[in-house]
Amino acid sequence: MAPDSPTRTDAPAPLLLRTTQDGIATLQLNRPAQFNALSEGLLQALRVEIDALARDPALRCVVLESAGRAFCAGHDLREMRSQPSFDYYLALFRQCSRVMQDLQALPVPVIAKVRGIATAAGCQLVASCDLAVAADTATFAVSGINAGLFCSTPAVALSRNVSTKRAFEMLVTARFISAAQACDWGLLNDVAPDADLDARVQALADVIAAKSPSAIRYGKRMFYAQRQMPQAEAYDYAAEVMARNMMEEDAAEGIDAFLQKRAPQWRG
Repeated sequence: MAPDSPTRTDAPAPLLLRTTQDGIATLQLNRPAQFNALSEGLLQALRVEIDALARDPALRCVVLESAGRAFCAGHDLREMRSQPSFDYYLALFRQCSRVMQDLQALPVPVIAKVRGIATAAGCQLVASCDLAVAADTATFAVSGINAGLFCSTPAVALSRNVSTKRAFEMLVTARFISAAQACDWGLLNDVAPDADLDARVQALADVIAAKSPSAIRYGKRMFYAQRQMPQAEAYDYAAEVMARNMMEEDAAEGIDAFLQKRAPQWRG
């Protein structure tokens, strides 16, 4: 009789990894063999982790990165074709859209750290982060049109980052653009040599983490809300937000520290 085969006890690798240090949380997409495609499981994991981060009072900044050679290749097309129904597709695209909105609803800035390709919903993910820094070798595209699918949900985020004509060009041509082009067009804040990317993003996160937490919370919420308003309404809303912000302990501390020429001690 042949000996029993060894029992495999290895648990599947988590789809999303989270680490936190000094108030800076890092979320890492962890499907490198699938170019970090946004499967249903990964989207759900993102929603769970983002919800947990939103309730962390010590959180100051979030960095979104990926394992392997690609940032994110969009939706998992193989998974999508396995369940060809309107209801399934509608639920999937709405789930993905909620993840993008959840990122913007976080009370702290989210920085995309991009290596490799960011295509379709992966490009949407970059556009949905508050800030984005990429390696100079990174490339970007919204390539659904090549598969007969216009990238309608990525278009929402993309068109809010780059100009109308540039966004539409990307959507109807599916051409890849370089990190330098993406920065020129407004999709990225900065481009760094690959060897310097981690340090560049860490430096940006450190600067943000050193600011008043309450001011950041007020500011991020106000920034996105006012963009949906007519100018006069936006000014009225912004004035109210600033008045409320002024009533916070951190505002008093920050102004006193400035006048007294000392470093502020934020209370959050």
